[in-house]
Amino acid sequence: MTAIKHMILGGGMVAGYAAKELAARGLKPGELAIVSADDSLPYERPPLSKSFLAGKDTEDTILINKPDWYSAQGINVKLRTTIDRVDLPAKRVHAASGDAFEFQNLLIATGARARKLDCPGNDLPNLFYLRSMDDSRKIRARAAASKSAVVIGGGFIGMEVASVLSQQNIDTSMVIPEDRVWSRIFTPALSEFFENYYRSRGAKLLKKETVASLKGSEPLEITLSSGRKLSCDMAVAGVGAIPETDLFAKSGLVIDNGILVNEYLETSQPGVSAAGDVANCPDSIFGKRRRVEHWDNAVSQGQHWAAIAAGDRRPFVHVPYFFSDVFDLSYELWGDPGGATQTITRGDAKSSSFSVWWLRQNRLVAAFAMNRPDEERQAAPQWIESKQSVSADRLADDKLPITTAAN
Repeated sequence: MTAIKHMILGGGMVAGYAAKELAARGLKPGELAIVSADDSLPYERPPLSKSFLAGKDTEDTILINKPDWYSAQGINVKLRTTIDRVDLPAKRVHAASGDAFEFQNLLIATGARARKLDCPGNDLPNLFYLRSMDDSRKIRARAAASKSAVVIGGGFIGMEVASVLSQQNIDTSMVIPEDRVWSRIFTPALSEFFENYYRSRGAKLLKKETVASLKGSEPLEITLSSGRKLSCDMAVAGVGAIPETDLFAKSGLVIDNGILVNEYLETSQPGVSAAGDVANCPDSIFGKRRRVEHWDNAVSQGQHWAAIAAGDRRPFVHVPYFFSDVFDLSYELWGDPGGATQTITRGDAKSSSFSVWWLRQNRLVAAFAMNRPDEERQAAPQWIESKQSVSADRLADDKLPITTAAN
């Protein structure tokens, strides 16, 4: 039985940034263990659908901390270690290898797994799902030998993967169940802008279509709900993710679209916290619970747990944030546009420099910015967190400084 003060279960971004924060706050050698089923040290996830997938980054360059950093800090990292049994009241976890760990404080950071297509042939060779470095590695290798590809899904993963494949001169088609790309977040005008941008770079968009079945391998044959058939060298499905909670089904934790935590990231079991993709956390800014699957949330919650573990107990208050790179465009998104009653655009929405602002009764709830002045990028999260009331007319006038819109 290995006894440890702080234990992180999961070796993703939460673990990498939590370890970094604990070390900065005076972690003593031997106080932290990271137990991961992965074969890699904690690494950045965004490059998996961007620069790493495109071959611009290597496995070493996307590591959060260099390999010798962990040993220098006295952090015990156990890779390729699968936990198959937990006894949280006794503060123990048991590995499939027979090893057991006893902890004082546990952070569950098991993340999420890619959701599979719900149709025949959903696990065929040359159909890929993207979640891990190994997934990205396999997609990159197959892309190098492919001339045609189908990307299934119109969310940010689908958009990023389609961008990378198109730029490699692969004939790329996107199968989108909705009537426009990323309809859950984008306004119709935003969707139209990106759809036109993709088409101008050779990508084909098949909207209001789902996959009915897949068969074969080389080529892969895809039948759509309309009866249309596609033939391709490879396909990548980005249709959502499922939080990794199976291990905790009978642990006593409250599970509902992830592991429920309070404003301090604590679960219903004393000494046990959860963070990142697996955590369902209260959002005091919007007055609702949310589970966020993005880099910024994993980083922020990992750091926040570390601060609490080091004695700095504060509630987690954070404006949801997202960024993406597609083709030669980079954009950012803050907040939650759900329930907005008005949208305002600054700049020219037909150009690659504009911003979109979502208001709910003159309160800013979300903002999108692409190639915009720093003043707009700084105002967006500040106004959302402070529940700032703004003037829609002044916000819409691009000739006025952004600060004049605040009431």
